[in-house]
Amino acid sequence: MANSRRFKLTEVARQLANVAMGQAHADLVIKNGTLVNVLSGELIEQVDVAVAAGRIAFVGNADHTIGEQTQVIDAAGRFISPGLLDGHMHVESTMLSVTEFARAALSTGTTGIFMDPHEIANVFGSEGVRLMHEEGQQLPLKVYTTFPSCVPATMDLEDAGASLSVEDIRAGMQWNNVVGLGEVMNFPGVVFGDPQMCGEIEATIAAGKAVTGHFPSDDNRMLQAYLNAGVTSDHETVTREQGLEKVRLGMHLMIREGSAWHDVKEVIKIVTEDKVNTSNISLVTDDVNPQTLVELGHLNHVIRRAIEEGVDPVTAIQMATINVARYYRMDEDLGSIAPGKCADILLIDDLRRVVPSTVITDGEVIYDQGQYTVEFPKFTYPERILNSMNVHRTLTADDFKLASRGTAAKTEVNVIGAIENSARTEKRKAVLPVVDGIIQPDLAQDVIRLACIERHHATGQISNAFTHGFQIQSGAVASTVAHDSHNLIVMGVSEEDMAFAANELVRIGGGTIVVRDGKVLASVLAIAGLMSEKSLQEVVEEVAQLDEAWKTIGCPLNAPFMTFSLIALPVIPEIRITNRGLADVMEFKLIDVEIG
Repeated sequence: MANSRRFKLTEVARQLANVAMGQAHADLVIKNGTLVNVLSGELIEQVDVAVAAGRIAFVGNADHTIGEQTQVIDAAGRFISPGLLDGHMHVESTMLSVTEFARAALSTGTTGIFMDPHEIANVFGSEGVRLMHEEGQQLPLKVYTTFPSCVPATMDLEDAGASLSVEDIRAGMQWNNVVGLGEVMNFPGVVFGDPQMCGEIEATIAAGKAVTGHFPSDDNRMLQAYLNAGVTSDHETVTREQGLEKVRLGMHLMIREGSAWHDVKEVIKIVTEDKVNTSNISLVTDDVNPQTLVELGHLNHVIRRAIEEGVDPVTAIQMATINVARYYRMDEDLGSIAPGKCADILLIDDLRRVVPSTVITDGEVIYDQGQYTVEFPKFTYPERILNSMNVHRTLTADDFKLASRGTAAKTEVNVIGAIENSARTEKRKAVLPVVDGIIQPDLAQDVIRLACIERHHATGQISNAFTHGFQIQSGAVASTVAHDSHNLIVMGVSEEDMAFAANELVRIGGGTIVVRDGKVLASVLAIAGLMSEKSLQEVVEEVAQLDEAWKTIGCPLNAPFMTFSLIALPVIPEIRITNRGLADVMEFKLIDVEIG
């Protein structure tokens, strides 16, 4: 199925009108369901929906639209809901290609996504964005792109594989189904008038498209300056107070529930307790791993979490359908079941579980009773995209040893503190032993080695630091899934295993790996060091093995590889590692690992 089969309303308006009048027959009629009317906020029983040319022609008693060739589905006892729209997510985080992600997400009721492919942009620039975008255009899933804004995420703290200019953004805004600017993470740059950030925002606004945001700060003045600059949404809200402030200021609030970031429980209180108007609030996933997709679902899981916290089911569905469409100014086509809209429809047995038994996109049943009824096209990436590793040389154990500047037997260091189920880190300190001039990790304090290696331009640049919170007792892990510049990050107890993990990941073309005693326990291979070419089921199995391998070396955290993947992201507080060194995100500057 390709986008070319989707008709604009102006192309089929006369046909739809004829069906509504009974002068022509519908292609599909859904009978006797309970309509989830996200426009009025009602559940309306005994409703039919007639579809023609991939769009909705009539809502009500549609007997007059049924002809001999009309497909009729009896929805008695089921709810008729609009297809779900994820207003902010990164396909790369699923470790799946866009095609395999679509295969996973459509079965859970997601019929449209607004993806920000800034992970692949950091590796391959506009070319990478174009490839993912083009892959999405041939699928039954509606794939819209917000063109990445911050590539690299910061100009002074790290080095990515590519960069995007204002001209790149201006050109990208002209692509079909590019609907906005990807999350503007460099909020200090926006607030203080960085010419590139301001230029990107101005180019997006000039194209009449949305500027999506990323604002993790509590600074009210910076927030309002950020809004004044033209940014209109945020998905980095983690407290009720932040959510209230943003909604009151007119910002579109995206409440996130991913595999590792669980924000619904706290932020949804503005709906359940503060009773705010929900029309400017949406539910998003941001980052989910393949296990979550298979075991819990996609956006339907976020809706379910909101319902569990006390949100009315219709309101929760509104926040994943019409509210998203309105934010992107696409509600004339998407987000509701009404005449003229795209026929993206779910049939759901239980409105609190939100598990569709039938999924319809553009008027065609594509998934029914656990089975797909359509074939997914194959998309092939060029060879150079498949193997993107460009490391200067083979690494050794000595590369991961950090020398002390002093002569004492102990020294104090800055430490990156990982927080389970949070995108944030905390700036910690620890006193570590020094042996033969080398600062040592200390398992008793849960402080282990961490390194970041530049992997795009073969510069040979390596930075070393320490981290706390993963509770690893042996071995090492390495990953090129390292937001946002996606350099090679390595963490471990054994310097020998760290070197082995890094070198092995270079050999296989990138991805993520767990090793112990010179042996690979698990790995996931990757397109651009980010996504796998394999099928959903194969990747799910590999990620399950990866999760188990993390446990084998001592890490008990939920989705630890996702927490680890953000340890090099210098735009979320408080402290991170990059290829250039240890970054204090609160001060936006590089700092020494060793204190004093």
